[in-house]
Amino acid sequence: MTTQQKKSSTRHGFKTGESIVYPAHGVGMIMAIEEQEVAGMKLELFVIDFEKDKMRLKVPVTKAVSIGMRKLSETDFVDRALKVVQGKARVKRTMWSRRAQEYDAKINSGDLISIAEVVRDLYRAENQPEQSYSERQLYEAALDRMAREIAAVNKMSETEAVRLVEVNLNKGPKRGKTVEDDESQDEAA
Repeated sequence: MTTQQKKSSTRHGFKTGESIVYPAHGVGMIMAIEEQEVAGMKLELFVIDFEKDKMRLKVPVTKAVSIGMRKLSETDFVDRALKVVQGKARVKRTMWSRRAQEYDAKINSGDLISIAEVVRDLYRAENQPEQSYSERQLYEAALDRMAREIAAVNKMSETEAVRLVEVNLNKGPKRGKTVEDDESQDEAA
């Protein structure tokens, strides 16, 4: 298997040195576009580094779009995501294991709005009941994914991005209600 660097730095609208969002891993940077020979066939690959995860991924150029790799969101889309976290939490009356799967799928979709919905739905204010371990894990994963993209778009640190999300979460409706209160109001509507 041989590898060689390509001279041209743009493929399918993506270029080296650009930050992108890969659905299952979040924000990464295209470090290079390489050509590799695999099983006698030449393949062009994006070499993507995810610094926080200390991971390098090689994605076939031809598959990048179909697997959901995308450019960072525009600032107005980030603002929409921040508005989503200000909304009222929508918690379905299904078993936790089913909801956890749905939340996980939203986090790994790479869609900033879906990730914002998970952050909104799993957020707990100081005066609310404690989260279970798995709820907290999913909340932190969604918050981390959202904060990384906001940090990259707004050119700020991840800590500042987390603060920005938390400020917007606290602008939401009364966060002192319990989940049961929210569900009974949803049924009445």
